[in-house]
Amino acid sequence: MIITIVVLVGASIILGSEYSTTQKSIEELKLEKVEQREPLVNLELERMEAFFEQLPDDYDASEYDGWGEARHVADQLYDDSNKLFKREWGTLLALESQKRNVDPYIVYELLKVETGGQFDPSLVGPETKYGHAYGLAQFMKNTGPWIADMADLPYNDEKLFDPHFSIQLSVVYLEFLHNEYGDWNHALTAYHRGMTGLENYKDENGHAKSEYAVEIQENAEITELLAYDQ
Repeated sequence: MIITIVVLVGASIILGSEYSTTQKSIEELKLEKVEQREPLVNLELERMEAFFEQLPDDYDASEYDGWGEARHVADQLYDDSNKLFKREWGTLLALESQKRNVDPYIVYELLKVETGGQFDPSLVGPETKYGHAYGLAQFMKNTGPWIADMADLPYNDEKLFDPHFSIQLSVVYLEFLHNEYGDWNHALTAYHRGMTGLENYKDENGHAKSEYAVEIQENAEITELLAYDQ
């Protein structure tokens, strides 16, 4: 019995020593991991700073925490557009889309169609009975003010040529239309033809599935698939 106790005590001392050594090793590994990670963290912080510098000076990004995802979207749109759609535009588009729960690729493909793939913020559309359309999102002067009011943004006609302003208005308007009608066929056709024009199109065709709406949705799906296939 005495021998057994001595053996058990000896084993306990050995196990205690091994536990202490193991704990020390774990702490050393943790420290080493932190030291190795520090440069990566610093690099990530630098990227975040550069990322937020791309936004308009007065832009509030406090509600947004998925900046890595936004950066990924911005890079994809930049590449897809052959560098015509600037990364700063893609950054803002992704942030606004995330904030308002709108598909950023739908917005991007709409802007592509509206500008003929050129993404020219100084674009002036052809004259119609309602006037001209302006900028990246091709808003008219009779619709720009009330959409800006909906977006809680100050308005003047010159702002329609500001790509940041156009992107914000396009996301807000698409959010409004999608909430109003419940699907992208209606929302996109209404964006293209106006809300009255949408009703006329439906009366003539029996549906809201215009070529404009289909093209944007199909291309958005392809662009998004390519983005996550890389």
